[in-house]
Amino acid sequence: MWKLGPEPVGSPDATRLRREYYAEVASRYWKRPATSQEVDEGLAGDGADLLVPPAGQFVVGRYGGEAAACGGVLLLDTDTDTDTGTDTAELTRVYLRPAFRGKKGAGLLLEFLEEEARALGARRMVLNTRLDLIEARSLYVRHGYAEIPAYCTGPYVEICYGKDLRPDGSLGG
Repeated sequence: MWKLGPEPVGSPDATRLRREYYAEVASRYWKRPATSQEVDEGLAGDGADLLVPPAGQFVVGRYGGEAAACGGVLLLDTDTDTDTGTDTAELTRVYLRPAFRGKKGAGLLLEFLEEEARALGARRMVLNTRLDLIEARSLYVRHGYAEIPAYCTGPYVEICYGKDLRPDGSLGG
């Protein structure tokens, strides 16, 4: 019943999902509901416009035809040595609307985003998140992500995860 595919980050469904994502994570962080103005401010200049090929991709998942999930990948670096390249993509803006949680969509979304990252040339996926987002952290660990040293900094970067995307799990050629 899930259907996932690339979609422009500015489409009506993608915009609605991004707003819901930001409202949820901001509200949890502030321990109060985020206002519409705060959501607008948080999304302004958030870099989502970079989630287009060849540097990235944004994906929307639908369940029974209804927009239910989203996520993006963004290439962070490119090693020109294709034999030992470690092109890295960042997993970002992963969100499932609450009504669709528990329907196996999160795992399907992660798998789809990993395939999109591979198609962009990535051999490794990284992500950062907050410690209070326990459900997200559990999801990542269940799908093979392991804690790694911080690859970026920021006020909401509390823990980072990474995963090799090569079928054999190696980074060598």
